[in-house]
Amino acid sequence: MKSRSLVLTITCGLIAFFSNAQIHKPYTPTAFPDRVILGWQGSPATSQSVNWRTDSTVVGAVGAIHEADAGPDFVKKATIVPAVTQSVLLDGKHILYHSVHFKDLKPATKYSYRVGAGDHWSEWFHFKTAEDKAAPFSFLYFGDAQNDIRSLWSRAIRGAYSTLPSVNLMIHAGDLITTSNADWQWGEWFEAGGWINGMVPTLATPGNHEYFRDEAGQRRVSMHWRPSFVLPENGPEKLKETAYYFDYQGVRFISLDSQGALLDSTVMDAQADWLVGVLSNNPNKWTVAVHHHPIYSTAVGRNNDEWRVKMEPIYKKYHVDLVLQGHDHTYGRGLNMPLGKSRKYPDGPIYVVSVSGPKMYTIGLQDWMDRAASNTQLYQIISVDGDKLSYKSYTVTGDLYDVFDLTKNAAGRNTLIDKSPLLAPERLELPLEYQTRFKPEQLEEYKNRFKEYKARKEGKK
Repeated sequence: MKSRSLVLTITCGLIAFFSNAQIHKPYTPTAFPDRVILGWQGSPATSQSVNWRTDSTVVGAVGAIHEADAGPDFVKKATIVPAVTQSVLLDGKHILYHSVHFKDLKPATKYSYRVGAGDHWSEWFHFKTAEDKAAPFSFLYFGDAQNDIRSLWSRAIRGAYSTLPSVNLMIHAGDLITTSNADWQWGEWFEAGGWINGMVPTLATPGNHEYFRDEAGQRRVSMHWRPSFVLPENGPEKLKETAYYFDYQGVRFISLDSQGALLDSTVMDAQADWLVGVLSNNPNKWTVAVHHHPIYSTAVGRNNDEWRVKMEPIYKKYHVDLVLQGHDHTYGRGLNMPLGKSRKYPDGPIYVVSVSGPKMYTIGLQDWMDRAASNTQLYQIISVDGDKLSYKSYTVTGDLYDVFDLTKNAAGRNTLIDKSPLLAPERLELPLEYQTRFKPEQLEEYKNRFKEYKARKEGKK
C-alpha cells in the first residue's frame, strides 16, 4: 500500500510540476525545410518570393514551380530556381535561411511550388498571383500575437483563414513575439501559422518587442527578422524590410517602423520624408498604412505624441484611408474629429488598434473611439472592391464584432457607413487580472469612465 501511495504522490507531483512549469517546445532545424513563408520583393502580379529554414548541412537549396494542375504530372516539368542562402548564428548554432524569388509569372494565375534540396523537400503549396490592375480582393489584419502564441494565438490565424480561405494576403502590426531573439517563440509563431504561411503571403511590421539591445548597446531589430521574412526592400536605408511599400490591385500598402522612429529622431525624420515621397506619387485609389504604435492610443497615458505629430499631418494631407496598429492590447476603432461633428465624412484616416493574442490591458475608452473591446482576441478581414472598402472584425470564436464600409467618390472623398450599432453590445469588461488587482477606487474610476464613454457615443450620433 505504501509503495502505491508513494507512486501516486510522485505522479501527482510531476503532473503539478509540468502543469505549472513553462515548458518550451524545441524547434530544432533539420535538413527538411521548415518555417516556409511567402512574401514579395517584386510585383505581386508577376513574382512571388518564399523563405524557409534548414540546418547547416543543406547544400544547393532551390525552389520548384509550375502552373497548378489537377493532375500530378506537373511535378516532373517544374522549373527549378536556385535559392539565396545565408548562414545566421543563433544561440551558438549556425542556421541556414533560404529565399527564392519566382519571377516572370503570369498575373491572376495559380501556381504550385515546393522548396528543398536533394532528398529533403517541403510539400507542394499553392499560391495565386495578383491581377495586374485594380480588382476585388481581401486581406487579414492581426494585432499583437506576442504571448502564448502556440496555445492561444494559433486560434486567431487559423480562425481567420477558416473564415475566408480565399484571402489574398496577411498583415501583422508588430509584436509577433515577446522576446526578440527567442527562437522558441518564433518557432511557436511559425507553427501557429503552419501551412497557411506557405499559401498566403505575409507582410509584417516590427513592434517594440522585435527590437533588442546588441553588444554595442545599439537598439536594432531582431536577428530573426530579416532572415525569417522576405519583404520589399524599397524603404529607407536603415529600415530594410521594416519600412516598405507595395501595391496590390489598386491599394498601396505602407509599412512603417514606429519603434525605429521612436528610438531615433533622425530615423523618424528620414521615415517621414520617405513617406511623403511614397504618398505624393501614388496612383492607387486606396491607401493603407500599418505600424505598431498607435497614432491615438486606446489606453490612458500611452500616447506617442512625437509619432502622432510627425505622421498624422502627412496622413491627412495625402488622404490615407486606413491606419492599422497594435501595441495597446485592446480594441479601438474611430477617427480624430471633434465631438458633435458628423463622422459620416471623415477628414482623415480611420484608425484601428487591435489585439489577436491573449495578453490584455485595461482599456481607456478614449474620445476618438467609435467601437471598443476589452479582454477580447480578434482578427480582421478587409475587402476592397472598386469604390468600396469593407471592414469586418471578428472575435476568435467567429462572432462578428465590428463592421464599417468606406465608399470613395470621384473626387476622392470618403463616406463612412458605420454598421456596428446593429451588432451586439461592446465587450468592455476588465480582464480578470485587473479585476483582482485593482483597488476599489480604481474599479469605481473605470465604471465612471465607462459611463462617460457611453454618453459620448450618444453625443456622436
